[in-house]
Amino acid sequence: MEWLNYHHLFYFWKVVRLGSITAACKELRLAPPTVSAQLRSLEDQLGEKLLMRKGRALVPTDVGQMVYGYAQQIFGLGQELMDAVKQRPTGRPIRLVVGIDDVLPKEIAQALIEPALALKQPVRLLCREGSLESLLAALALHKLDIVLSDTPVTPSLNVRAYNHPLGECGVLWMGAPALAKAHRRRFPKSLDGAPMLLPTDDTGLRRDLDQWCDTQAVRPIMVAEFEDYGLLRAFGQEGTGVIPVPSVLEKVFLKQYGLERIGLAEGVVVRFYAVSIERRIRHPAVVAICETARALFAKN
Repeated sequence: MEWLNYHHLFYFWKVVRLGSITAACKELRLAPPTVSAQLRSLEDQLGEKLLMRKGRALVPTDVGQMVYGYAQQIFGLGQELMDAVKQRPTGRPIRLVVGIDDVLPKEIAQALIEPALALKQPVRLLCREGSLESLLAALALHKLDIVLSDTPVTPSLNVRAYNHPLGECGVLWMGAPALAKAHRRRFPKSLDGAPMLLPTDDTGLRRDLDQWCDTQAVRPIMVAEFEDYGLLRAFGQEGTGVIPVPSVLEKVFLKQYGLERIGLAEGVVVRFYAVSIERRIRHPAVVAICETARALFAKN
């Protein structure tokens, strides 16, 4: 790879930007012979003439104009890098890469992320979905800024990350109208023999729901298990079975999907977390997510 001397390029950028070697030397606090020598070295390295005299002014050649355009991008991006590290506002959109656990309801994810898109500085959002293990691996490699999940990271996952609690809510049993009507009376005993759709048994919510069913002495009919909550909800919307729904989403599921409340799974709580590799979150969009989330769940 051919390495470019960025000091030489920086001096060239300053000369063109300020219009003369004299002005550039004054700002750089360097002697004119020093800057002139650096400019010649850059021209020798590129094999092209970059500057020419036009009257008393020093202007870029055609190749010099092209080089100056690249220099503008290079040093502009460098300044934005420093601004981003020091959390200063920049003119470019903030890049936010969010990992979303498959078992997390997409409606929850949307509600959590929306405040980040409402910041004064534009945000460019990229969402990736997957299992918690795969998302944490990507987080460890700095490919994600944050992971949203209903499960905290534990030492057994061998990833150094920090849990930031976002809030918690209860869990409701809901179903399509006919199913809800059939199982609402005599709840919770009415769920004995009811068709049920649940998350897979490797999730904390599933374990809690299984324990709840044991405590209530009900034996539902397991119709299907899902890793993806969106697919679970879609089958529930079609009336395939009763589904568990975070209570904060009751109105959304009633209005958008026509699902009706059957009853509360008393004692079952679902908690939501933002997982990051930083103990203290500094990314402004992630800060917005965490701060607004607490208000979202406080209303529940």
